[in-house]
Amino acid sequence: MRATAAEVGVSEGTIRNAVKQGRLTRESTVPRPTPAPEPELDLRSPGARAAEDQACESGVAVKRNLDRALARMGQLSEAPPEFQAVEAVPGAGVLLALPALMHEGLLEVGQKVYGRLKSGFFGLRSILLTFAFMALLRIRTPEQITGHAPGELGMLIGLDRAPEVKTLRRKLSELGDRGRARTFAKNLTERWAKAAPEELGVLYIDGHVRPYNGRTHTLPKLHVQQRGRPMPGTKDFHVNDRRFDPVFFVTAPATEGMLDMLDSTMLPEIRRLVGSDRRVTLSFDREGWSPERFAIWKLKGFDVLTYRKGKQSRWQERFFEEMKGTVDGRTVTYRLSEREVKLSNGLKVREIRRLTDTGHQTAIITTDGERPTLEAAHTMFGRWGQENFFRYMEQEFDLNHLCTNAVEPADPDRLVTSPERKALEKKRAVARAARTRLIDKCLDLVPDKKVRVGKKYLDEEQIDAEILKHEAKIERLTASIVDLPKKVPIHTLLDPEKIVKLERERKVIVDVIKLTAYRAESALTRFLDPLLARHAEEGRRFLQSVFKATADMLPDVEAGQLTVRFHGLATPRATRALAGLCACVNEKEVCYPGTNLRLHFEVAGLQK
Repeated sequence: MRATAAEVGVSEGTIRNAVKQGRLTRESTVPRPTPAPEPELDLRSPGARAAEDQACESGVAVKRNLDRALARMGQLSEAPPEFQAVEAVPGAGVLLALPALMHEGLLEVGQKVYGRLKSGFFGLRSILLTFAFMALLRIRTPEQITGHAPGELGMLIGLDRAPEVKTLRRKLSELGDRGRARTFAKNLTERWAKAAPEELGVLYIDGHVRPYNGRTHTLPKLHVQQRGRPMPGTKDFHVNDRRFDPVFFVTAPATEGMLDMLDSTMLPEIRRLVGSDRRVTLSFDREGWSPERFAIWKLKGFDVLTYRKGKQSRWQERFFEEMKGTVDGRTVTYRLSEREVKLSNGLKVREIRRLTDTGHQTAIITTDGERPTLEAAHTMFGRWGQENFFRYMEQEFDLNHLCTNAVEPADPDRLVTSPERKALEKKRAVARAARTRLIDKCLDLVPDKKVRVGKKYLDEEQIDAEILKHEAKIERLTASIVDLPKKVPIHTLLDPEKIVKLERERKVIVDVIKLTAYRAESALTRFLDPLLARHAEEGRRFLQSVFKATADMLPDVEAGQLTVRFHGLATPRATRALAGLCACVNEKEVCYPGTNLRLHFEVAGLQK
């Protein structure tokens, strides 16, 4: 009874009551014939594999010496994947994400853009899969791969061992030298946009600063919100779809802000992706505030949805009403009020305010006249999903990691703030502050008395004289400042060889692979909706445990199938969810790249 209750998902008492009422009958006591045992497979155990890998003369887990010899002679473009029956491979659960990676176009687009690498044992397919599996297994840098058994990782890509650090870096440099990283990213973006055009109706835009902690190069300083101060680095602007999955990103040449990057790069790319006639709503924070741009964008078919900038008068609470409904499959309730207002340039927009339980009013504006009030509010307040995306990518995928310290020449004519003018403005600010303090002292001065100023005691006439000195100094500094330009070309301040920026080719390649892995993880998370009650909160954490799970790998060349049999997870609930996920992925009927073996996933004891 206990086993039956667990299998159908009810309590044991429910089964007992059903038996008493006659609605269920006990299993017959007649013994059933014992099924014939399945033939035992000759599985190589982890211990046997480890001993064999360490005994290899050419290096740990180096067994396919013939293929390596052919590759060195240029007669093998890439070693084909080969699989053997093995038991308990750690991290084999990451193969569950392989169909999603292929659906996102990682290999197809990669081969279309790069063709093939130089003849060698490790080719384009194995390198792309290695970087993608590293991201999903949370191996954040090539150096961290040394902490994992190369033979075990090699089984995931169908080779005797995984590439070592210097091989990964050499292959990544080869890809970077071809200068096709932006084409690689562009083609993937086009594929993602065509696969889910309905998700591009609302696009979330935000910037992300990648700090540079080195001291070798001089880079422009940007404000790092996490540190609360400006730091050298580069800034990427990410565009995410309605589900907060990444669509594309652009890198600012130097210190360009969101408005400049929107007009120069992002809006033309969005228009190319969605088509010439479709209206798109852009959601961003106050960094993109510009009523003049809002009017121009509206004429070009772009609506904005953002927080209102500046101080506003409070609306009376009697104008707010509780609105409840379902948006994007979630039931939400807000106290909202809406009015039509004019911005500083006369542009008419909708202003929607939310009243919280604490009495705070959050004001948002939108130029979208058709979107319902509740949906517009939920879409704007859901912008935190992009902030969560950045935090998740930093913590789990190490988005800020610099895969190379190499630099490339930057624009020598780029304008920067004049340091001479900046120094004079600082002196003027100090003089103005000193004058203000002296004026305050005069207000507190008692007739015929002296007041302490610094280390001296001054009377009224002496204080007036000091004020006149500061005013004269302020006038001289102001005259000098007027004669100086606000911006000067950077080549007038630095030597040409020091005007550099971090190399972007290899960084773009690695980041695009990480974003593809994130999208693949998102696709698997959506399969968990009917399998986990709290899939929104637990989905990605559950997948992390799945990717690191151990499984047997059972190739059957005659049947054309590669079976990945999981051993189960920590709890029965998680194991049942894994079995359901395996069933969903099996419906895709995807073959392992480079073979005719169809991937089939199952959980031992739950699924055949």
